[in-house]
Amino acid sequence: FWTDLVRAASDAEQPYDDTSVLAALWDLVWAGEVTNDSLAPVRSFIGGSRSRTAGGRGAARGRPRPGRLTRLGPPAGAGRWSLVRALTLPRPGATVIAHAQALQLLERYGVLTRESALGEGVTGGFAGVYPVLNELEARGQVRRGYFVAGLGAAQFALPGAVDRLRAERITDDPRATVPSPALVLAATDPAQPFGAALPWPETAFRPARAAGAHVVLHDGALCAYFERGGKSVVTFGTDHSAWAAALVERKVSGRVKRVELTKIDGVPVREHAAAAALRAVGFVDSYRGLLLP
Repeated sequence: FWTDLVRAASDAEQPYDDTSVLAALWDLVWAGEVTNDSLAPVRSFIGGSRSRTAGGRGAARGRPRPGRLTRLGPPAGAGRWSLVRALTLPRPGATVIAHAQALQLLERYGVLTRESALGEGVTGGFAGVYPVLNELEARGQVRRGYFVAGLGAAQFALPGAVDRLRAERITDDPRATVPSPALVLAATDPAQPFGAALPWPETAFRPARAAGAHVVLHDGALCAYFERGGKSVVTFGTDHSAWAAALVERKVSGRVKRVELTKIDGVPVREHAAAAALRAVGFVDSYRGLLLP
């Protein structure tokens, strides 16, 4: 626990203040050496929460509660910490590792293609898990087929994923097709196929599966790409209403607190053809561009 870590740092004559211990602890986390029995420290670390000090903003007023004899430490250091090494020994064999990788990829993508495996950077590439996939098919645990057009015949899928694909099949009858809303996804999300299973559409810009970037998909097509920070947008096509409405839905749902666009396709947002669509869904002019209050 946190108090044990602080005491150990003090006994070793190392800096044992909150900042030093927390920085050292999370260096070990990112190095894969240490883990926790709870996700609460991760949420706290990502959220940027800080421990409150007495007399600081938001500190509890009045007298301290009697009986508070122990100090729990910062939220990012909460929970029970342990070494990862004990969980990785003895090291499994190559077949066991390939089997685990194949199952993880199937669970992540539902329909696994060669391009998806390469995009994940799997050791040995698609060839490294292909023998395992063949064996899983022979056992009836996965299915092989031509599920996604244009991505080769070596495609493997979980039975449930195939059934869901059939249920979502688009027919020529417009009455059988229900319009779907646009989806905002992280650019690195496995459900986002562009840049991995599918190439990015033709553009003069450089979209990438980068952390912090987002995309808007509508009926399987890529509508827009938001660079990290959400101020610059790259669009695909001339219909801007879908991705503009998706931004409003994301703001209303509380997943983002503020949306302010400054550039679209490299030009100032107020000079772009999408400005009218953005104003129509609630964007207003701001000092830098267009703001969704």
